[in-house]
Amino acid sequence: MSKQRFLIIDVSLCHDCNNCFIACKDEFVMNDWLPYSKAQPRHGPRWMNIERKERGQYPRIDCAFLPMPCQHCRDAACVKANPDCVSVRGDGVVLIDPVKSKGKKGVVESCPYSAIYWNEDEGIPQKCTMCAHLLDTGWDMPRCAHSCPTGAIKFHTIERSEMDKIAAEEKLEQYHPEYGTGPGVYYKNLHRFTKCFIAGGVLKDGDCAEGVKVTLSGGATAEQVTNYFGDFKFDGLLPGNYTLSVDGREIMTVTADESLNVGNIVI
Repeated sequence: MSKQRFLIIDVSLCHDCNNCFIACKDEFVMNDWLPYSKAQPRHGPRWMNIERKERGQYPRIDCAFLPMPCQHCRDAACVKANPDCVSVRGDGVVLIDPVKSKGKKGVVESCPYSAIYWNEDEGIPQKCTMCAHLLDTGWDMPRCAHSCPTGAIKFHTIERSEMDKIAAEEKLEQYHPEYGTGPGVYYKNLHRFTKCFIAGGVLKDGDCAEGVKVTLSGGATAEQVTNYFGDFKFDGLLPGNYTLSVDGREIMTVTADESLNVGNIVI
């Protein structure tokens, strides 16, 4: 088929409710869906894993949650390493044959995203199947997208050219593009998990200074105006050296190896 299956995950909308994780367990624990998959173990494997990251320092911190299913890569490393038991379907879904993969623990290590798990009871490698057994019987989305209450996980069956257009328009990214695997999972607001911020506050006459221009220069150049609380936050930054200026006056140069709260700046 020419149309492909894609997931779009908005990191900013994920609240770590784990509905997707629970829905995955509900669908696959104690259920064999041959020839797609054998039952998933109740404990251990997380076919829909939620990675967590805290950024910043008190009181200017935030938390980001990254749903991490199999990335269903177009040029999948697991397929290259195990062509006898792992394959990419015409619609882009990557599947591990539950019979042919018996005893092949090395399949687990072939995934650079660590999205393949070992089922000790069955002696087979397993992972997210994108609920292919449901899609093939008429479902218009997998269980994870169906159960997401915030709309953080969206599913599309579209032409790849249309997906490329959506990715450009919505500034979507792929996780670890340096792997060169061409994932079918795209992320929105991925900077919340992969990049850092510089935040702080501005005080004037002992009170929060609203409407003050703060400029960031260095590895990136940006400008903001402080909010009602006198706060500013420059996000989506790569690690590096940055200079902060307030109302045109250079205040400090900082090294941001990770997200940084520079505290309150008194003017």
